[in-house]
Amino acid sequence: QIHLVESGGGLVHAGGSLKLSCAVSGFTPDYYTIGWFRQAPEGAREQVSCMTVSGAHTAYDAAVEGRFTISKDTTKNTVYLQMNSLKPEDTGLYYCGFQSHQSLIYGKLQCGRAIDYDGWGRGTQVTVSS
Repeated sequence: QIHLVESGGGLVHAGGSLKLSCAVSGFTPDYYTIGWFRQAPEGAREQVSCMTVSGAHTAYDAAVEGRFTISKDTTKNTVYLQMNSLKPEDTGLYYCGFQSHQSLIYGKLQCGRAIDYDGWGRGTQVTVSS
């Protein structure tokens, strides 16, 4: 069974940075996808970024591309989300989740929708003040 635990959230001023961690336990083949999503109060869970467990493919939502970077440390079984140049609209509860497959269209990884994910962590809160 796969278990995910997020950490690293907090309160920062606009323009600041945070690094989120997603500790992954359980067997995760290289073709699985780990995704970061966020959910604002009374909003839907929206994709932020994702990567295959192999690390061969990554993807970002247009709203965060160039500011956020997804990465992994295989020795620690942890996936990271480095968030720079944070904006108030980045505020939300950030979740990591996993899919038991990868979706590639013309070689580009698709993060998919929240409903497509097979499991989630409990989330970590990110608040960006203006």
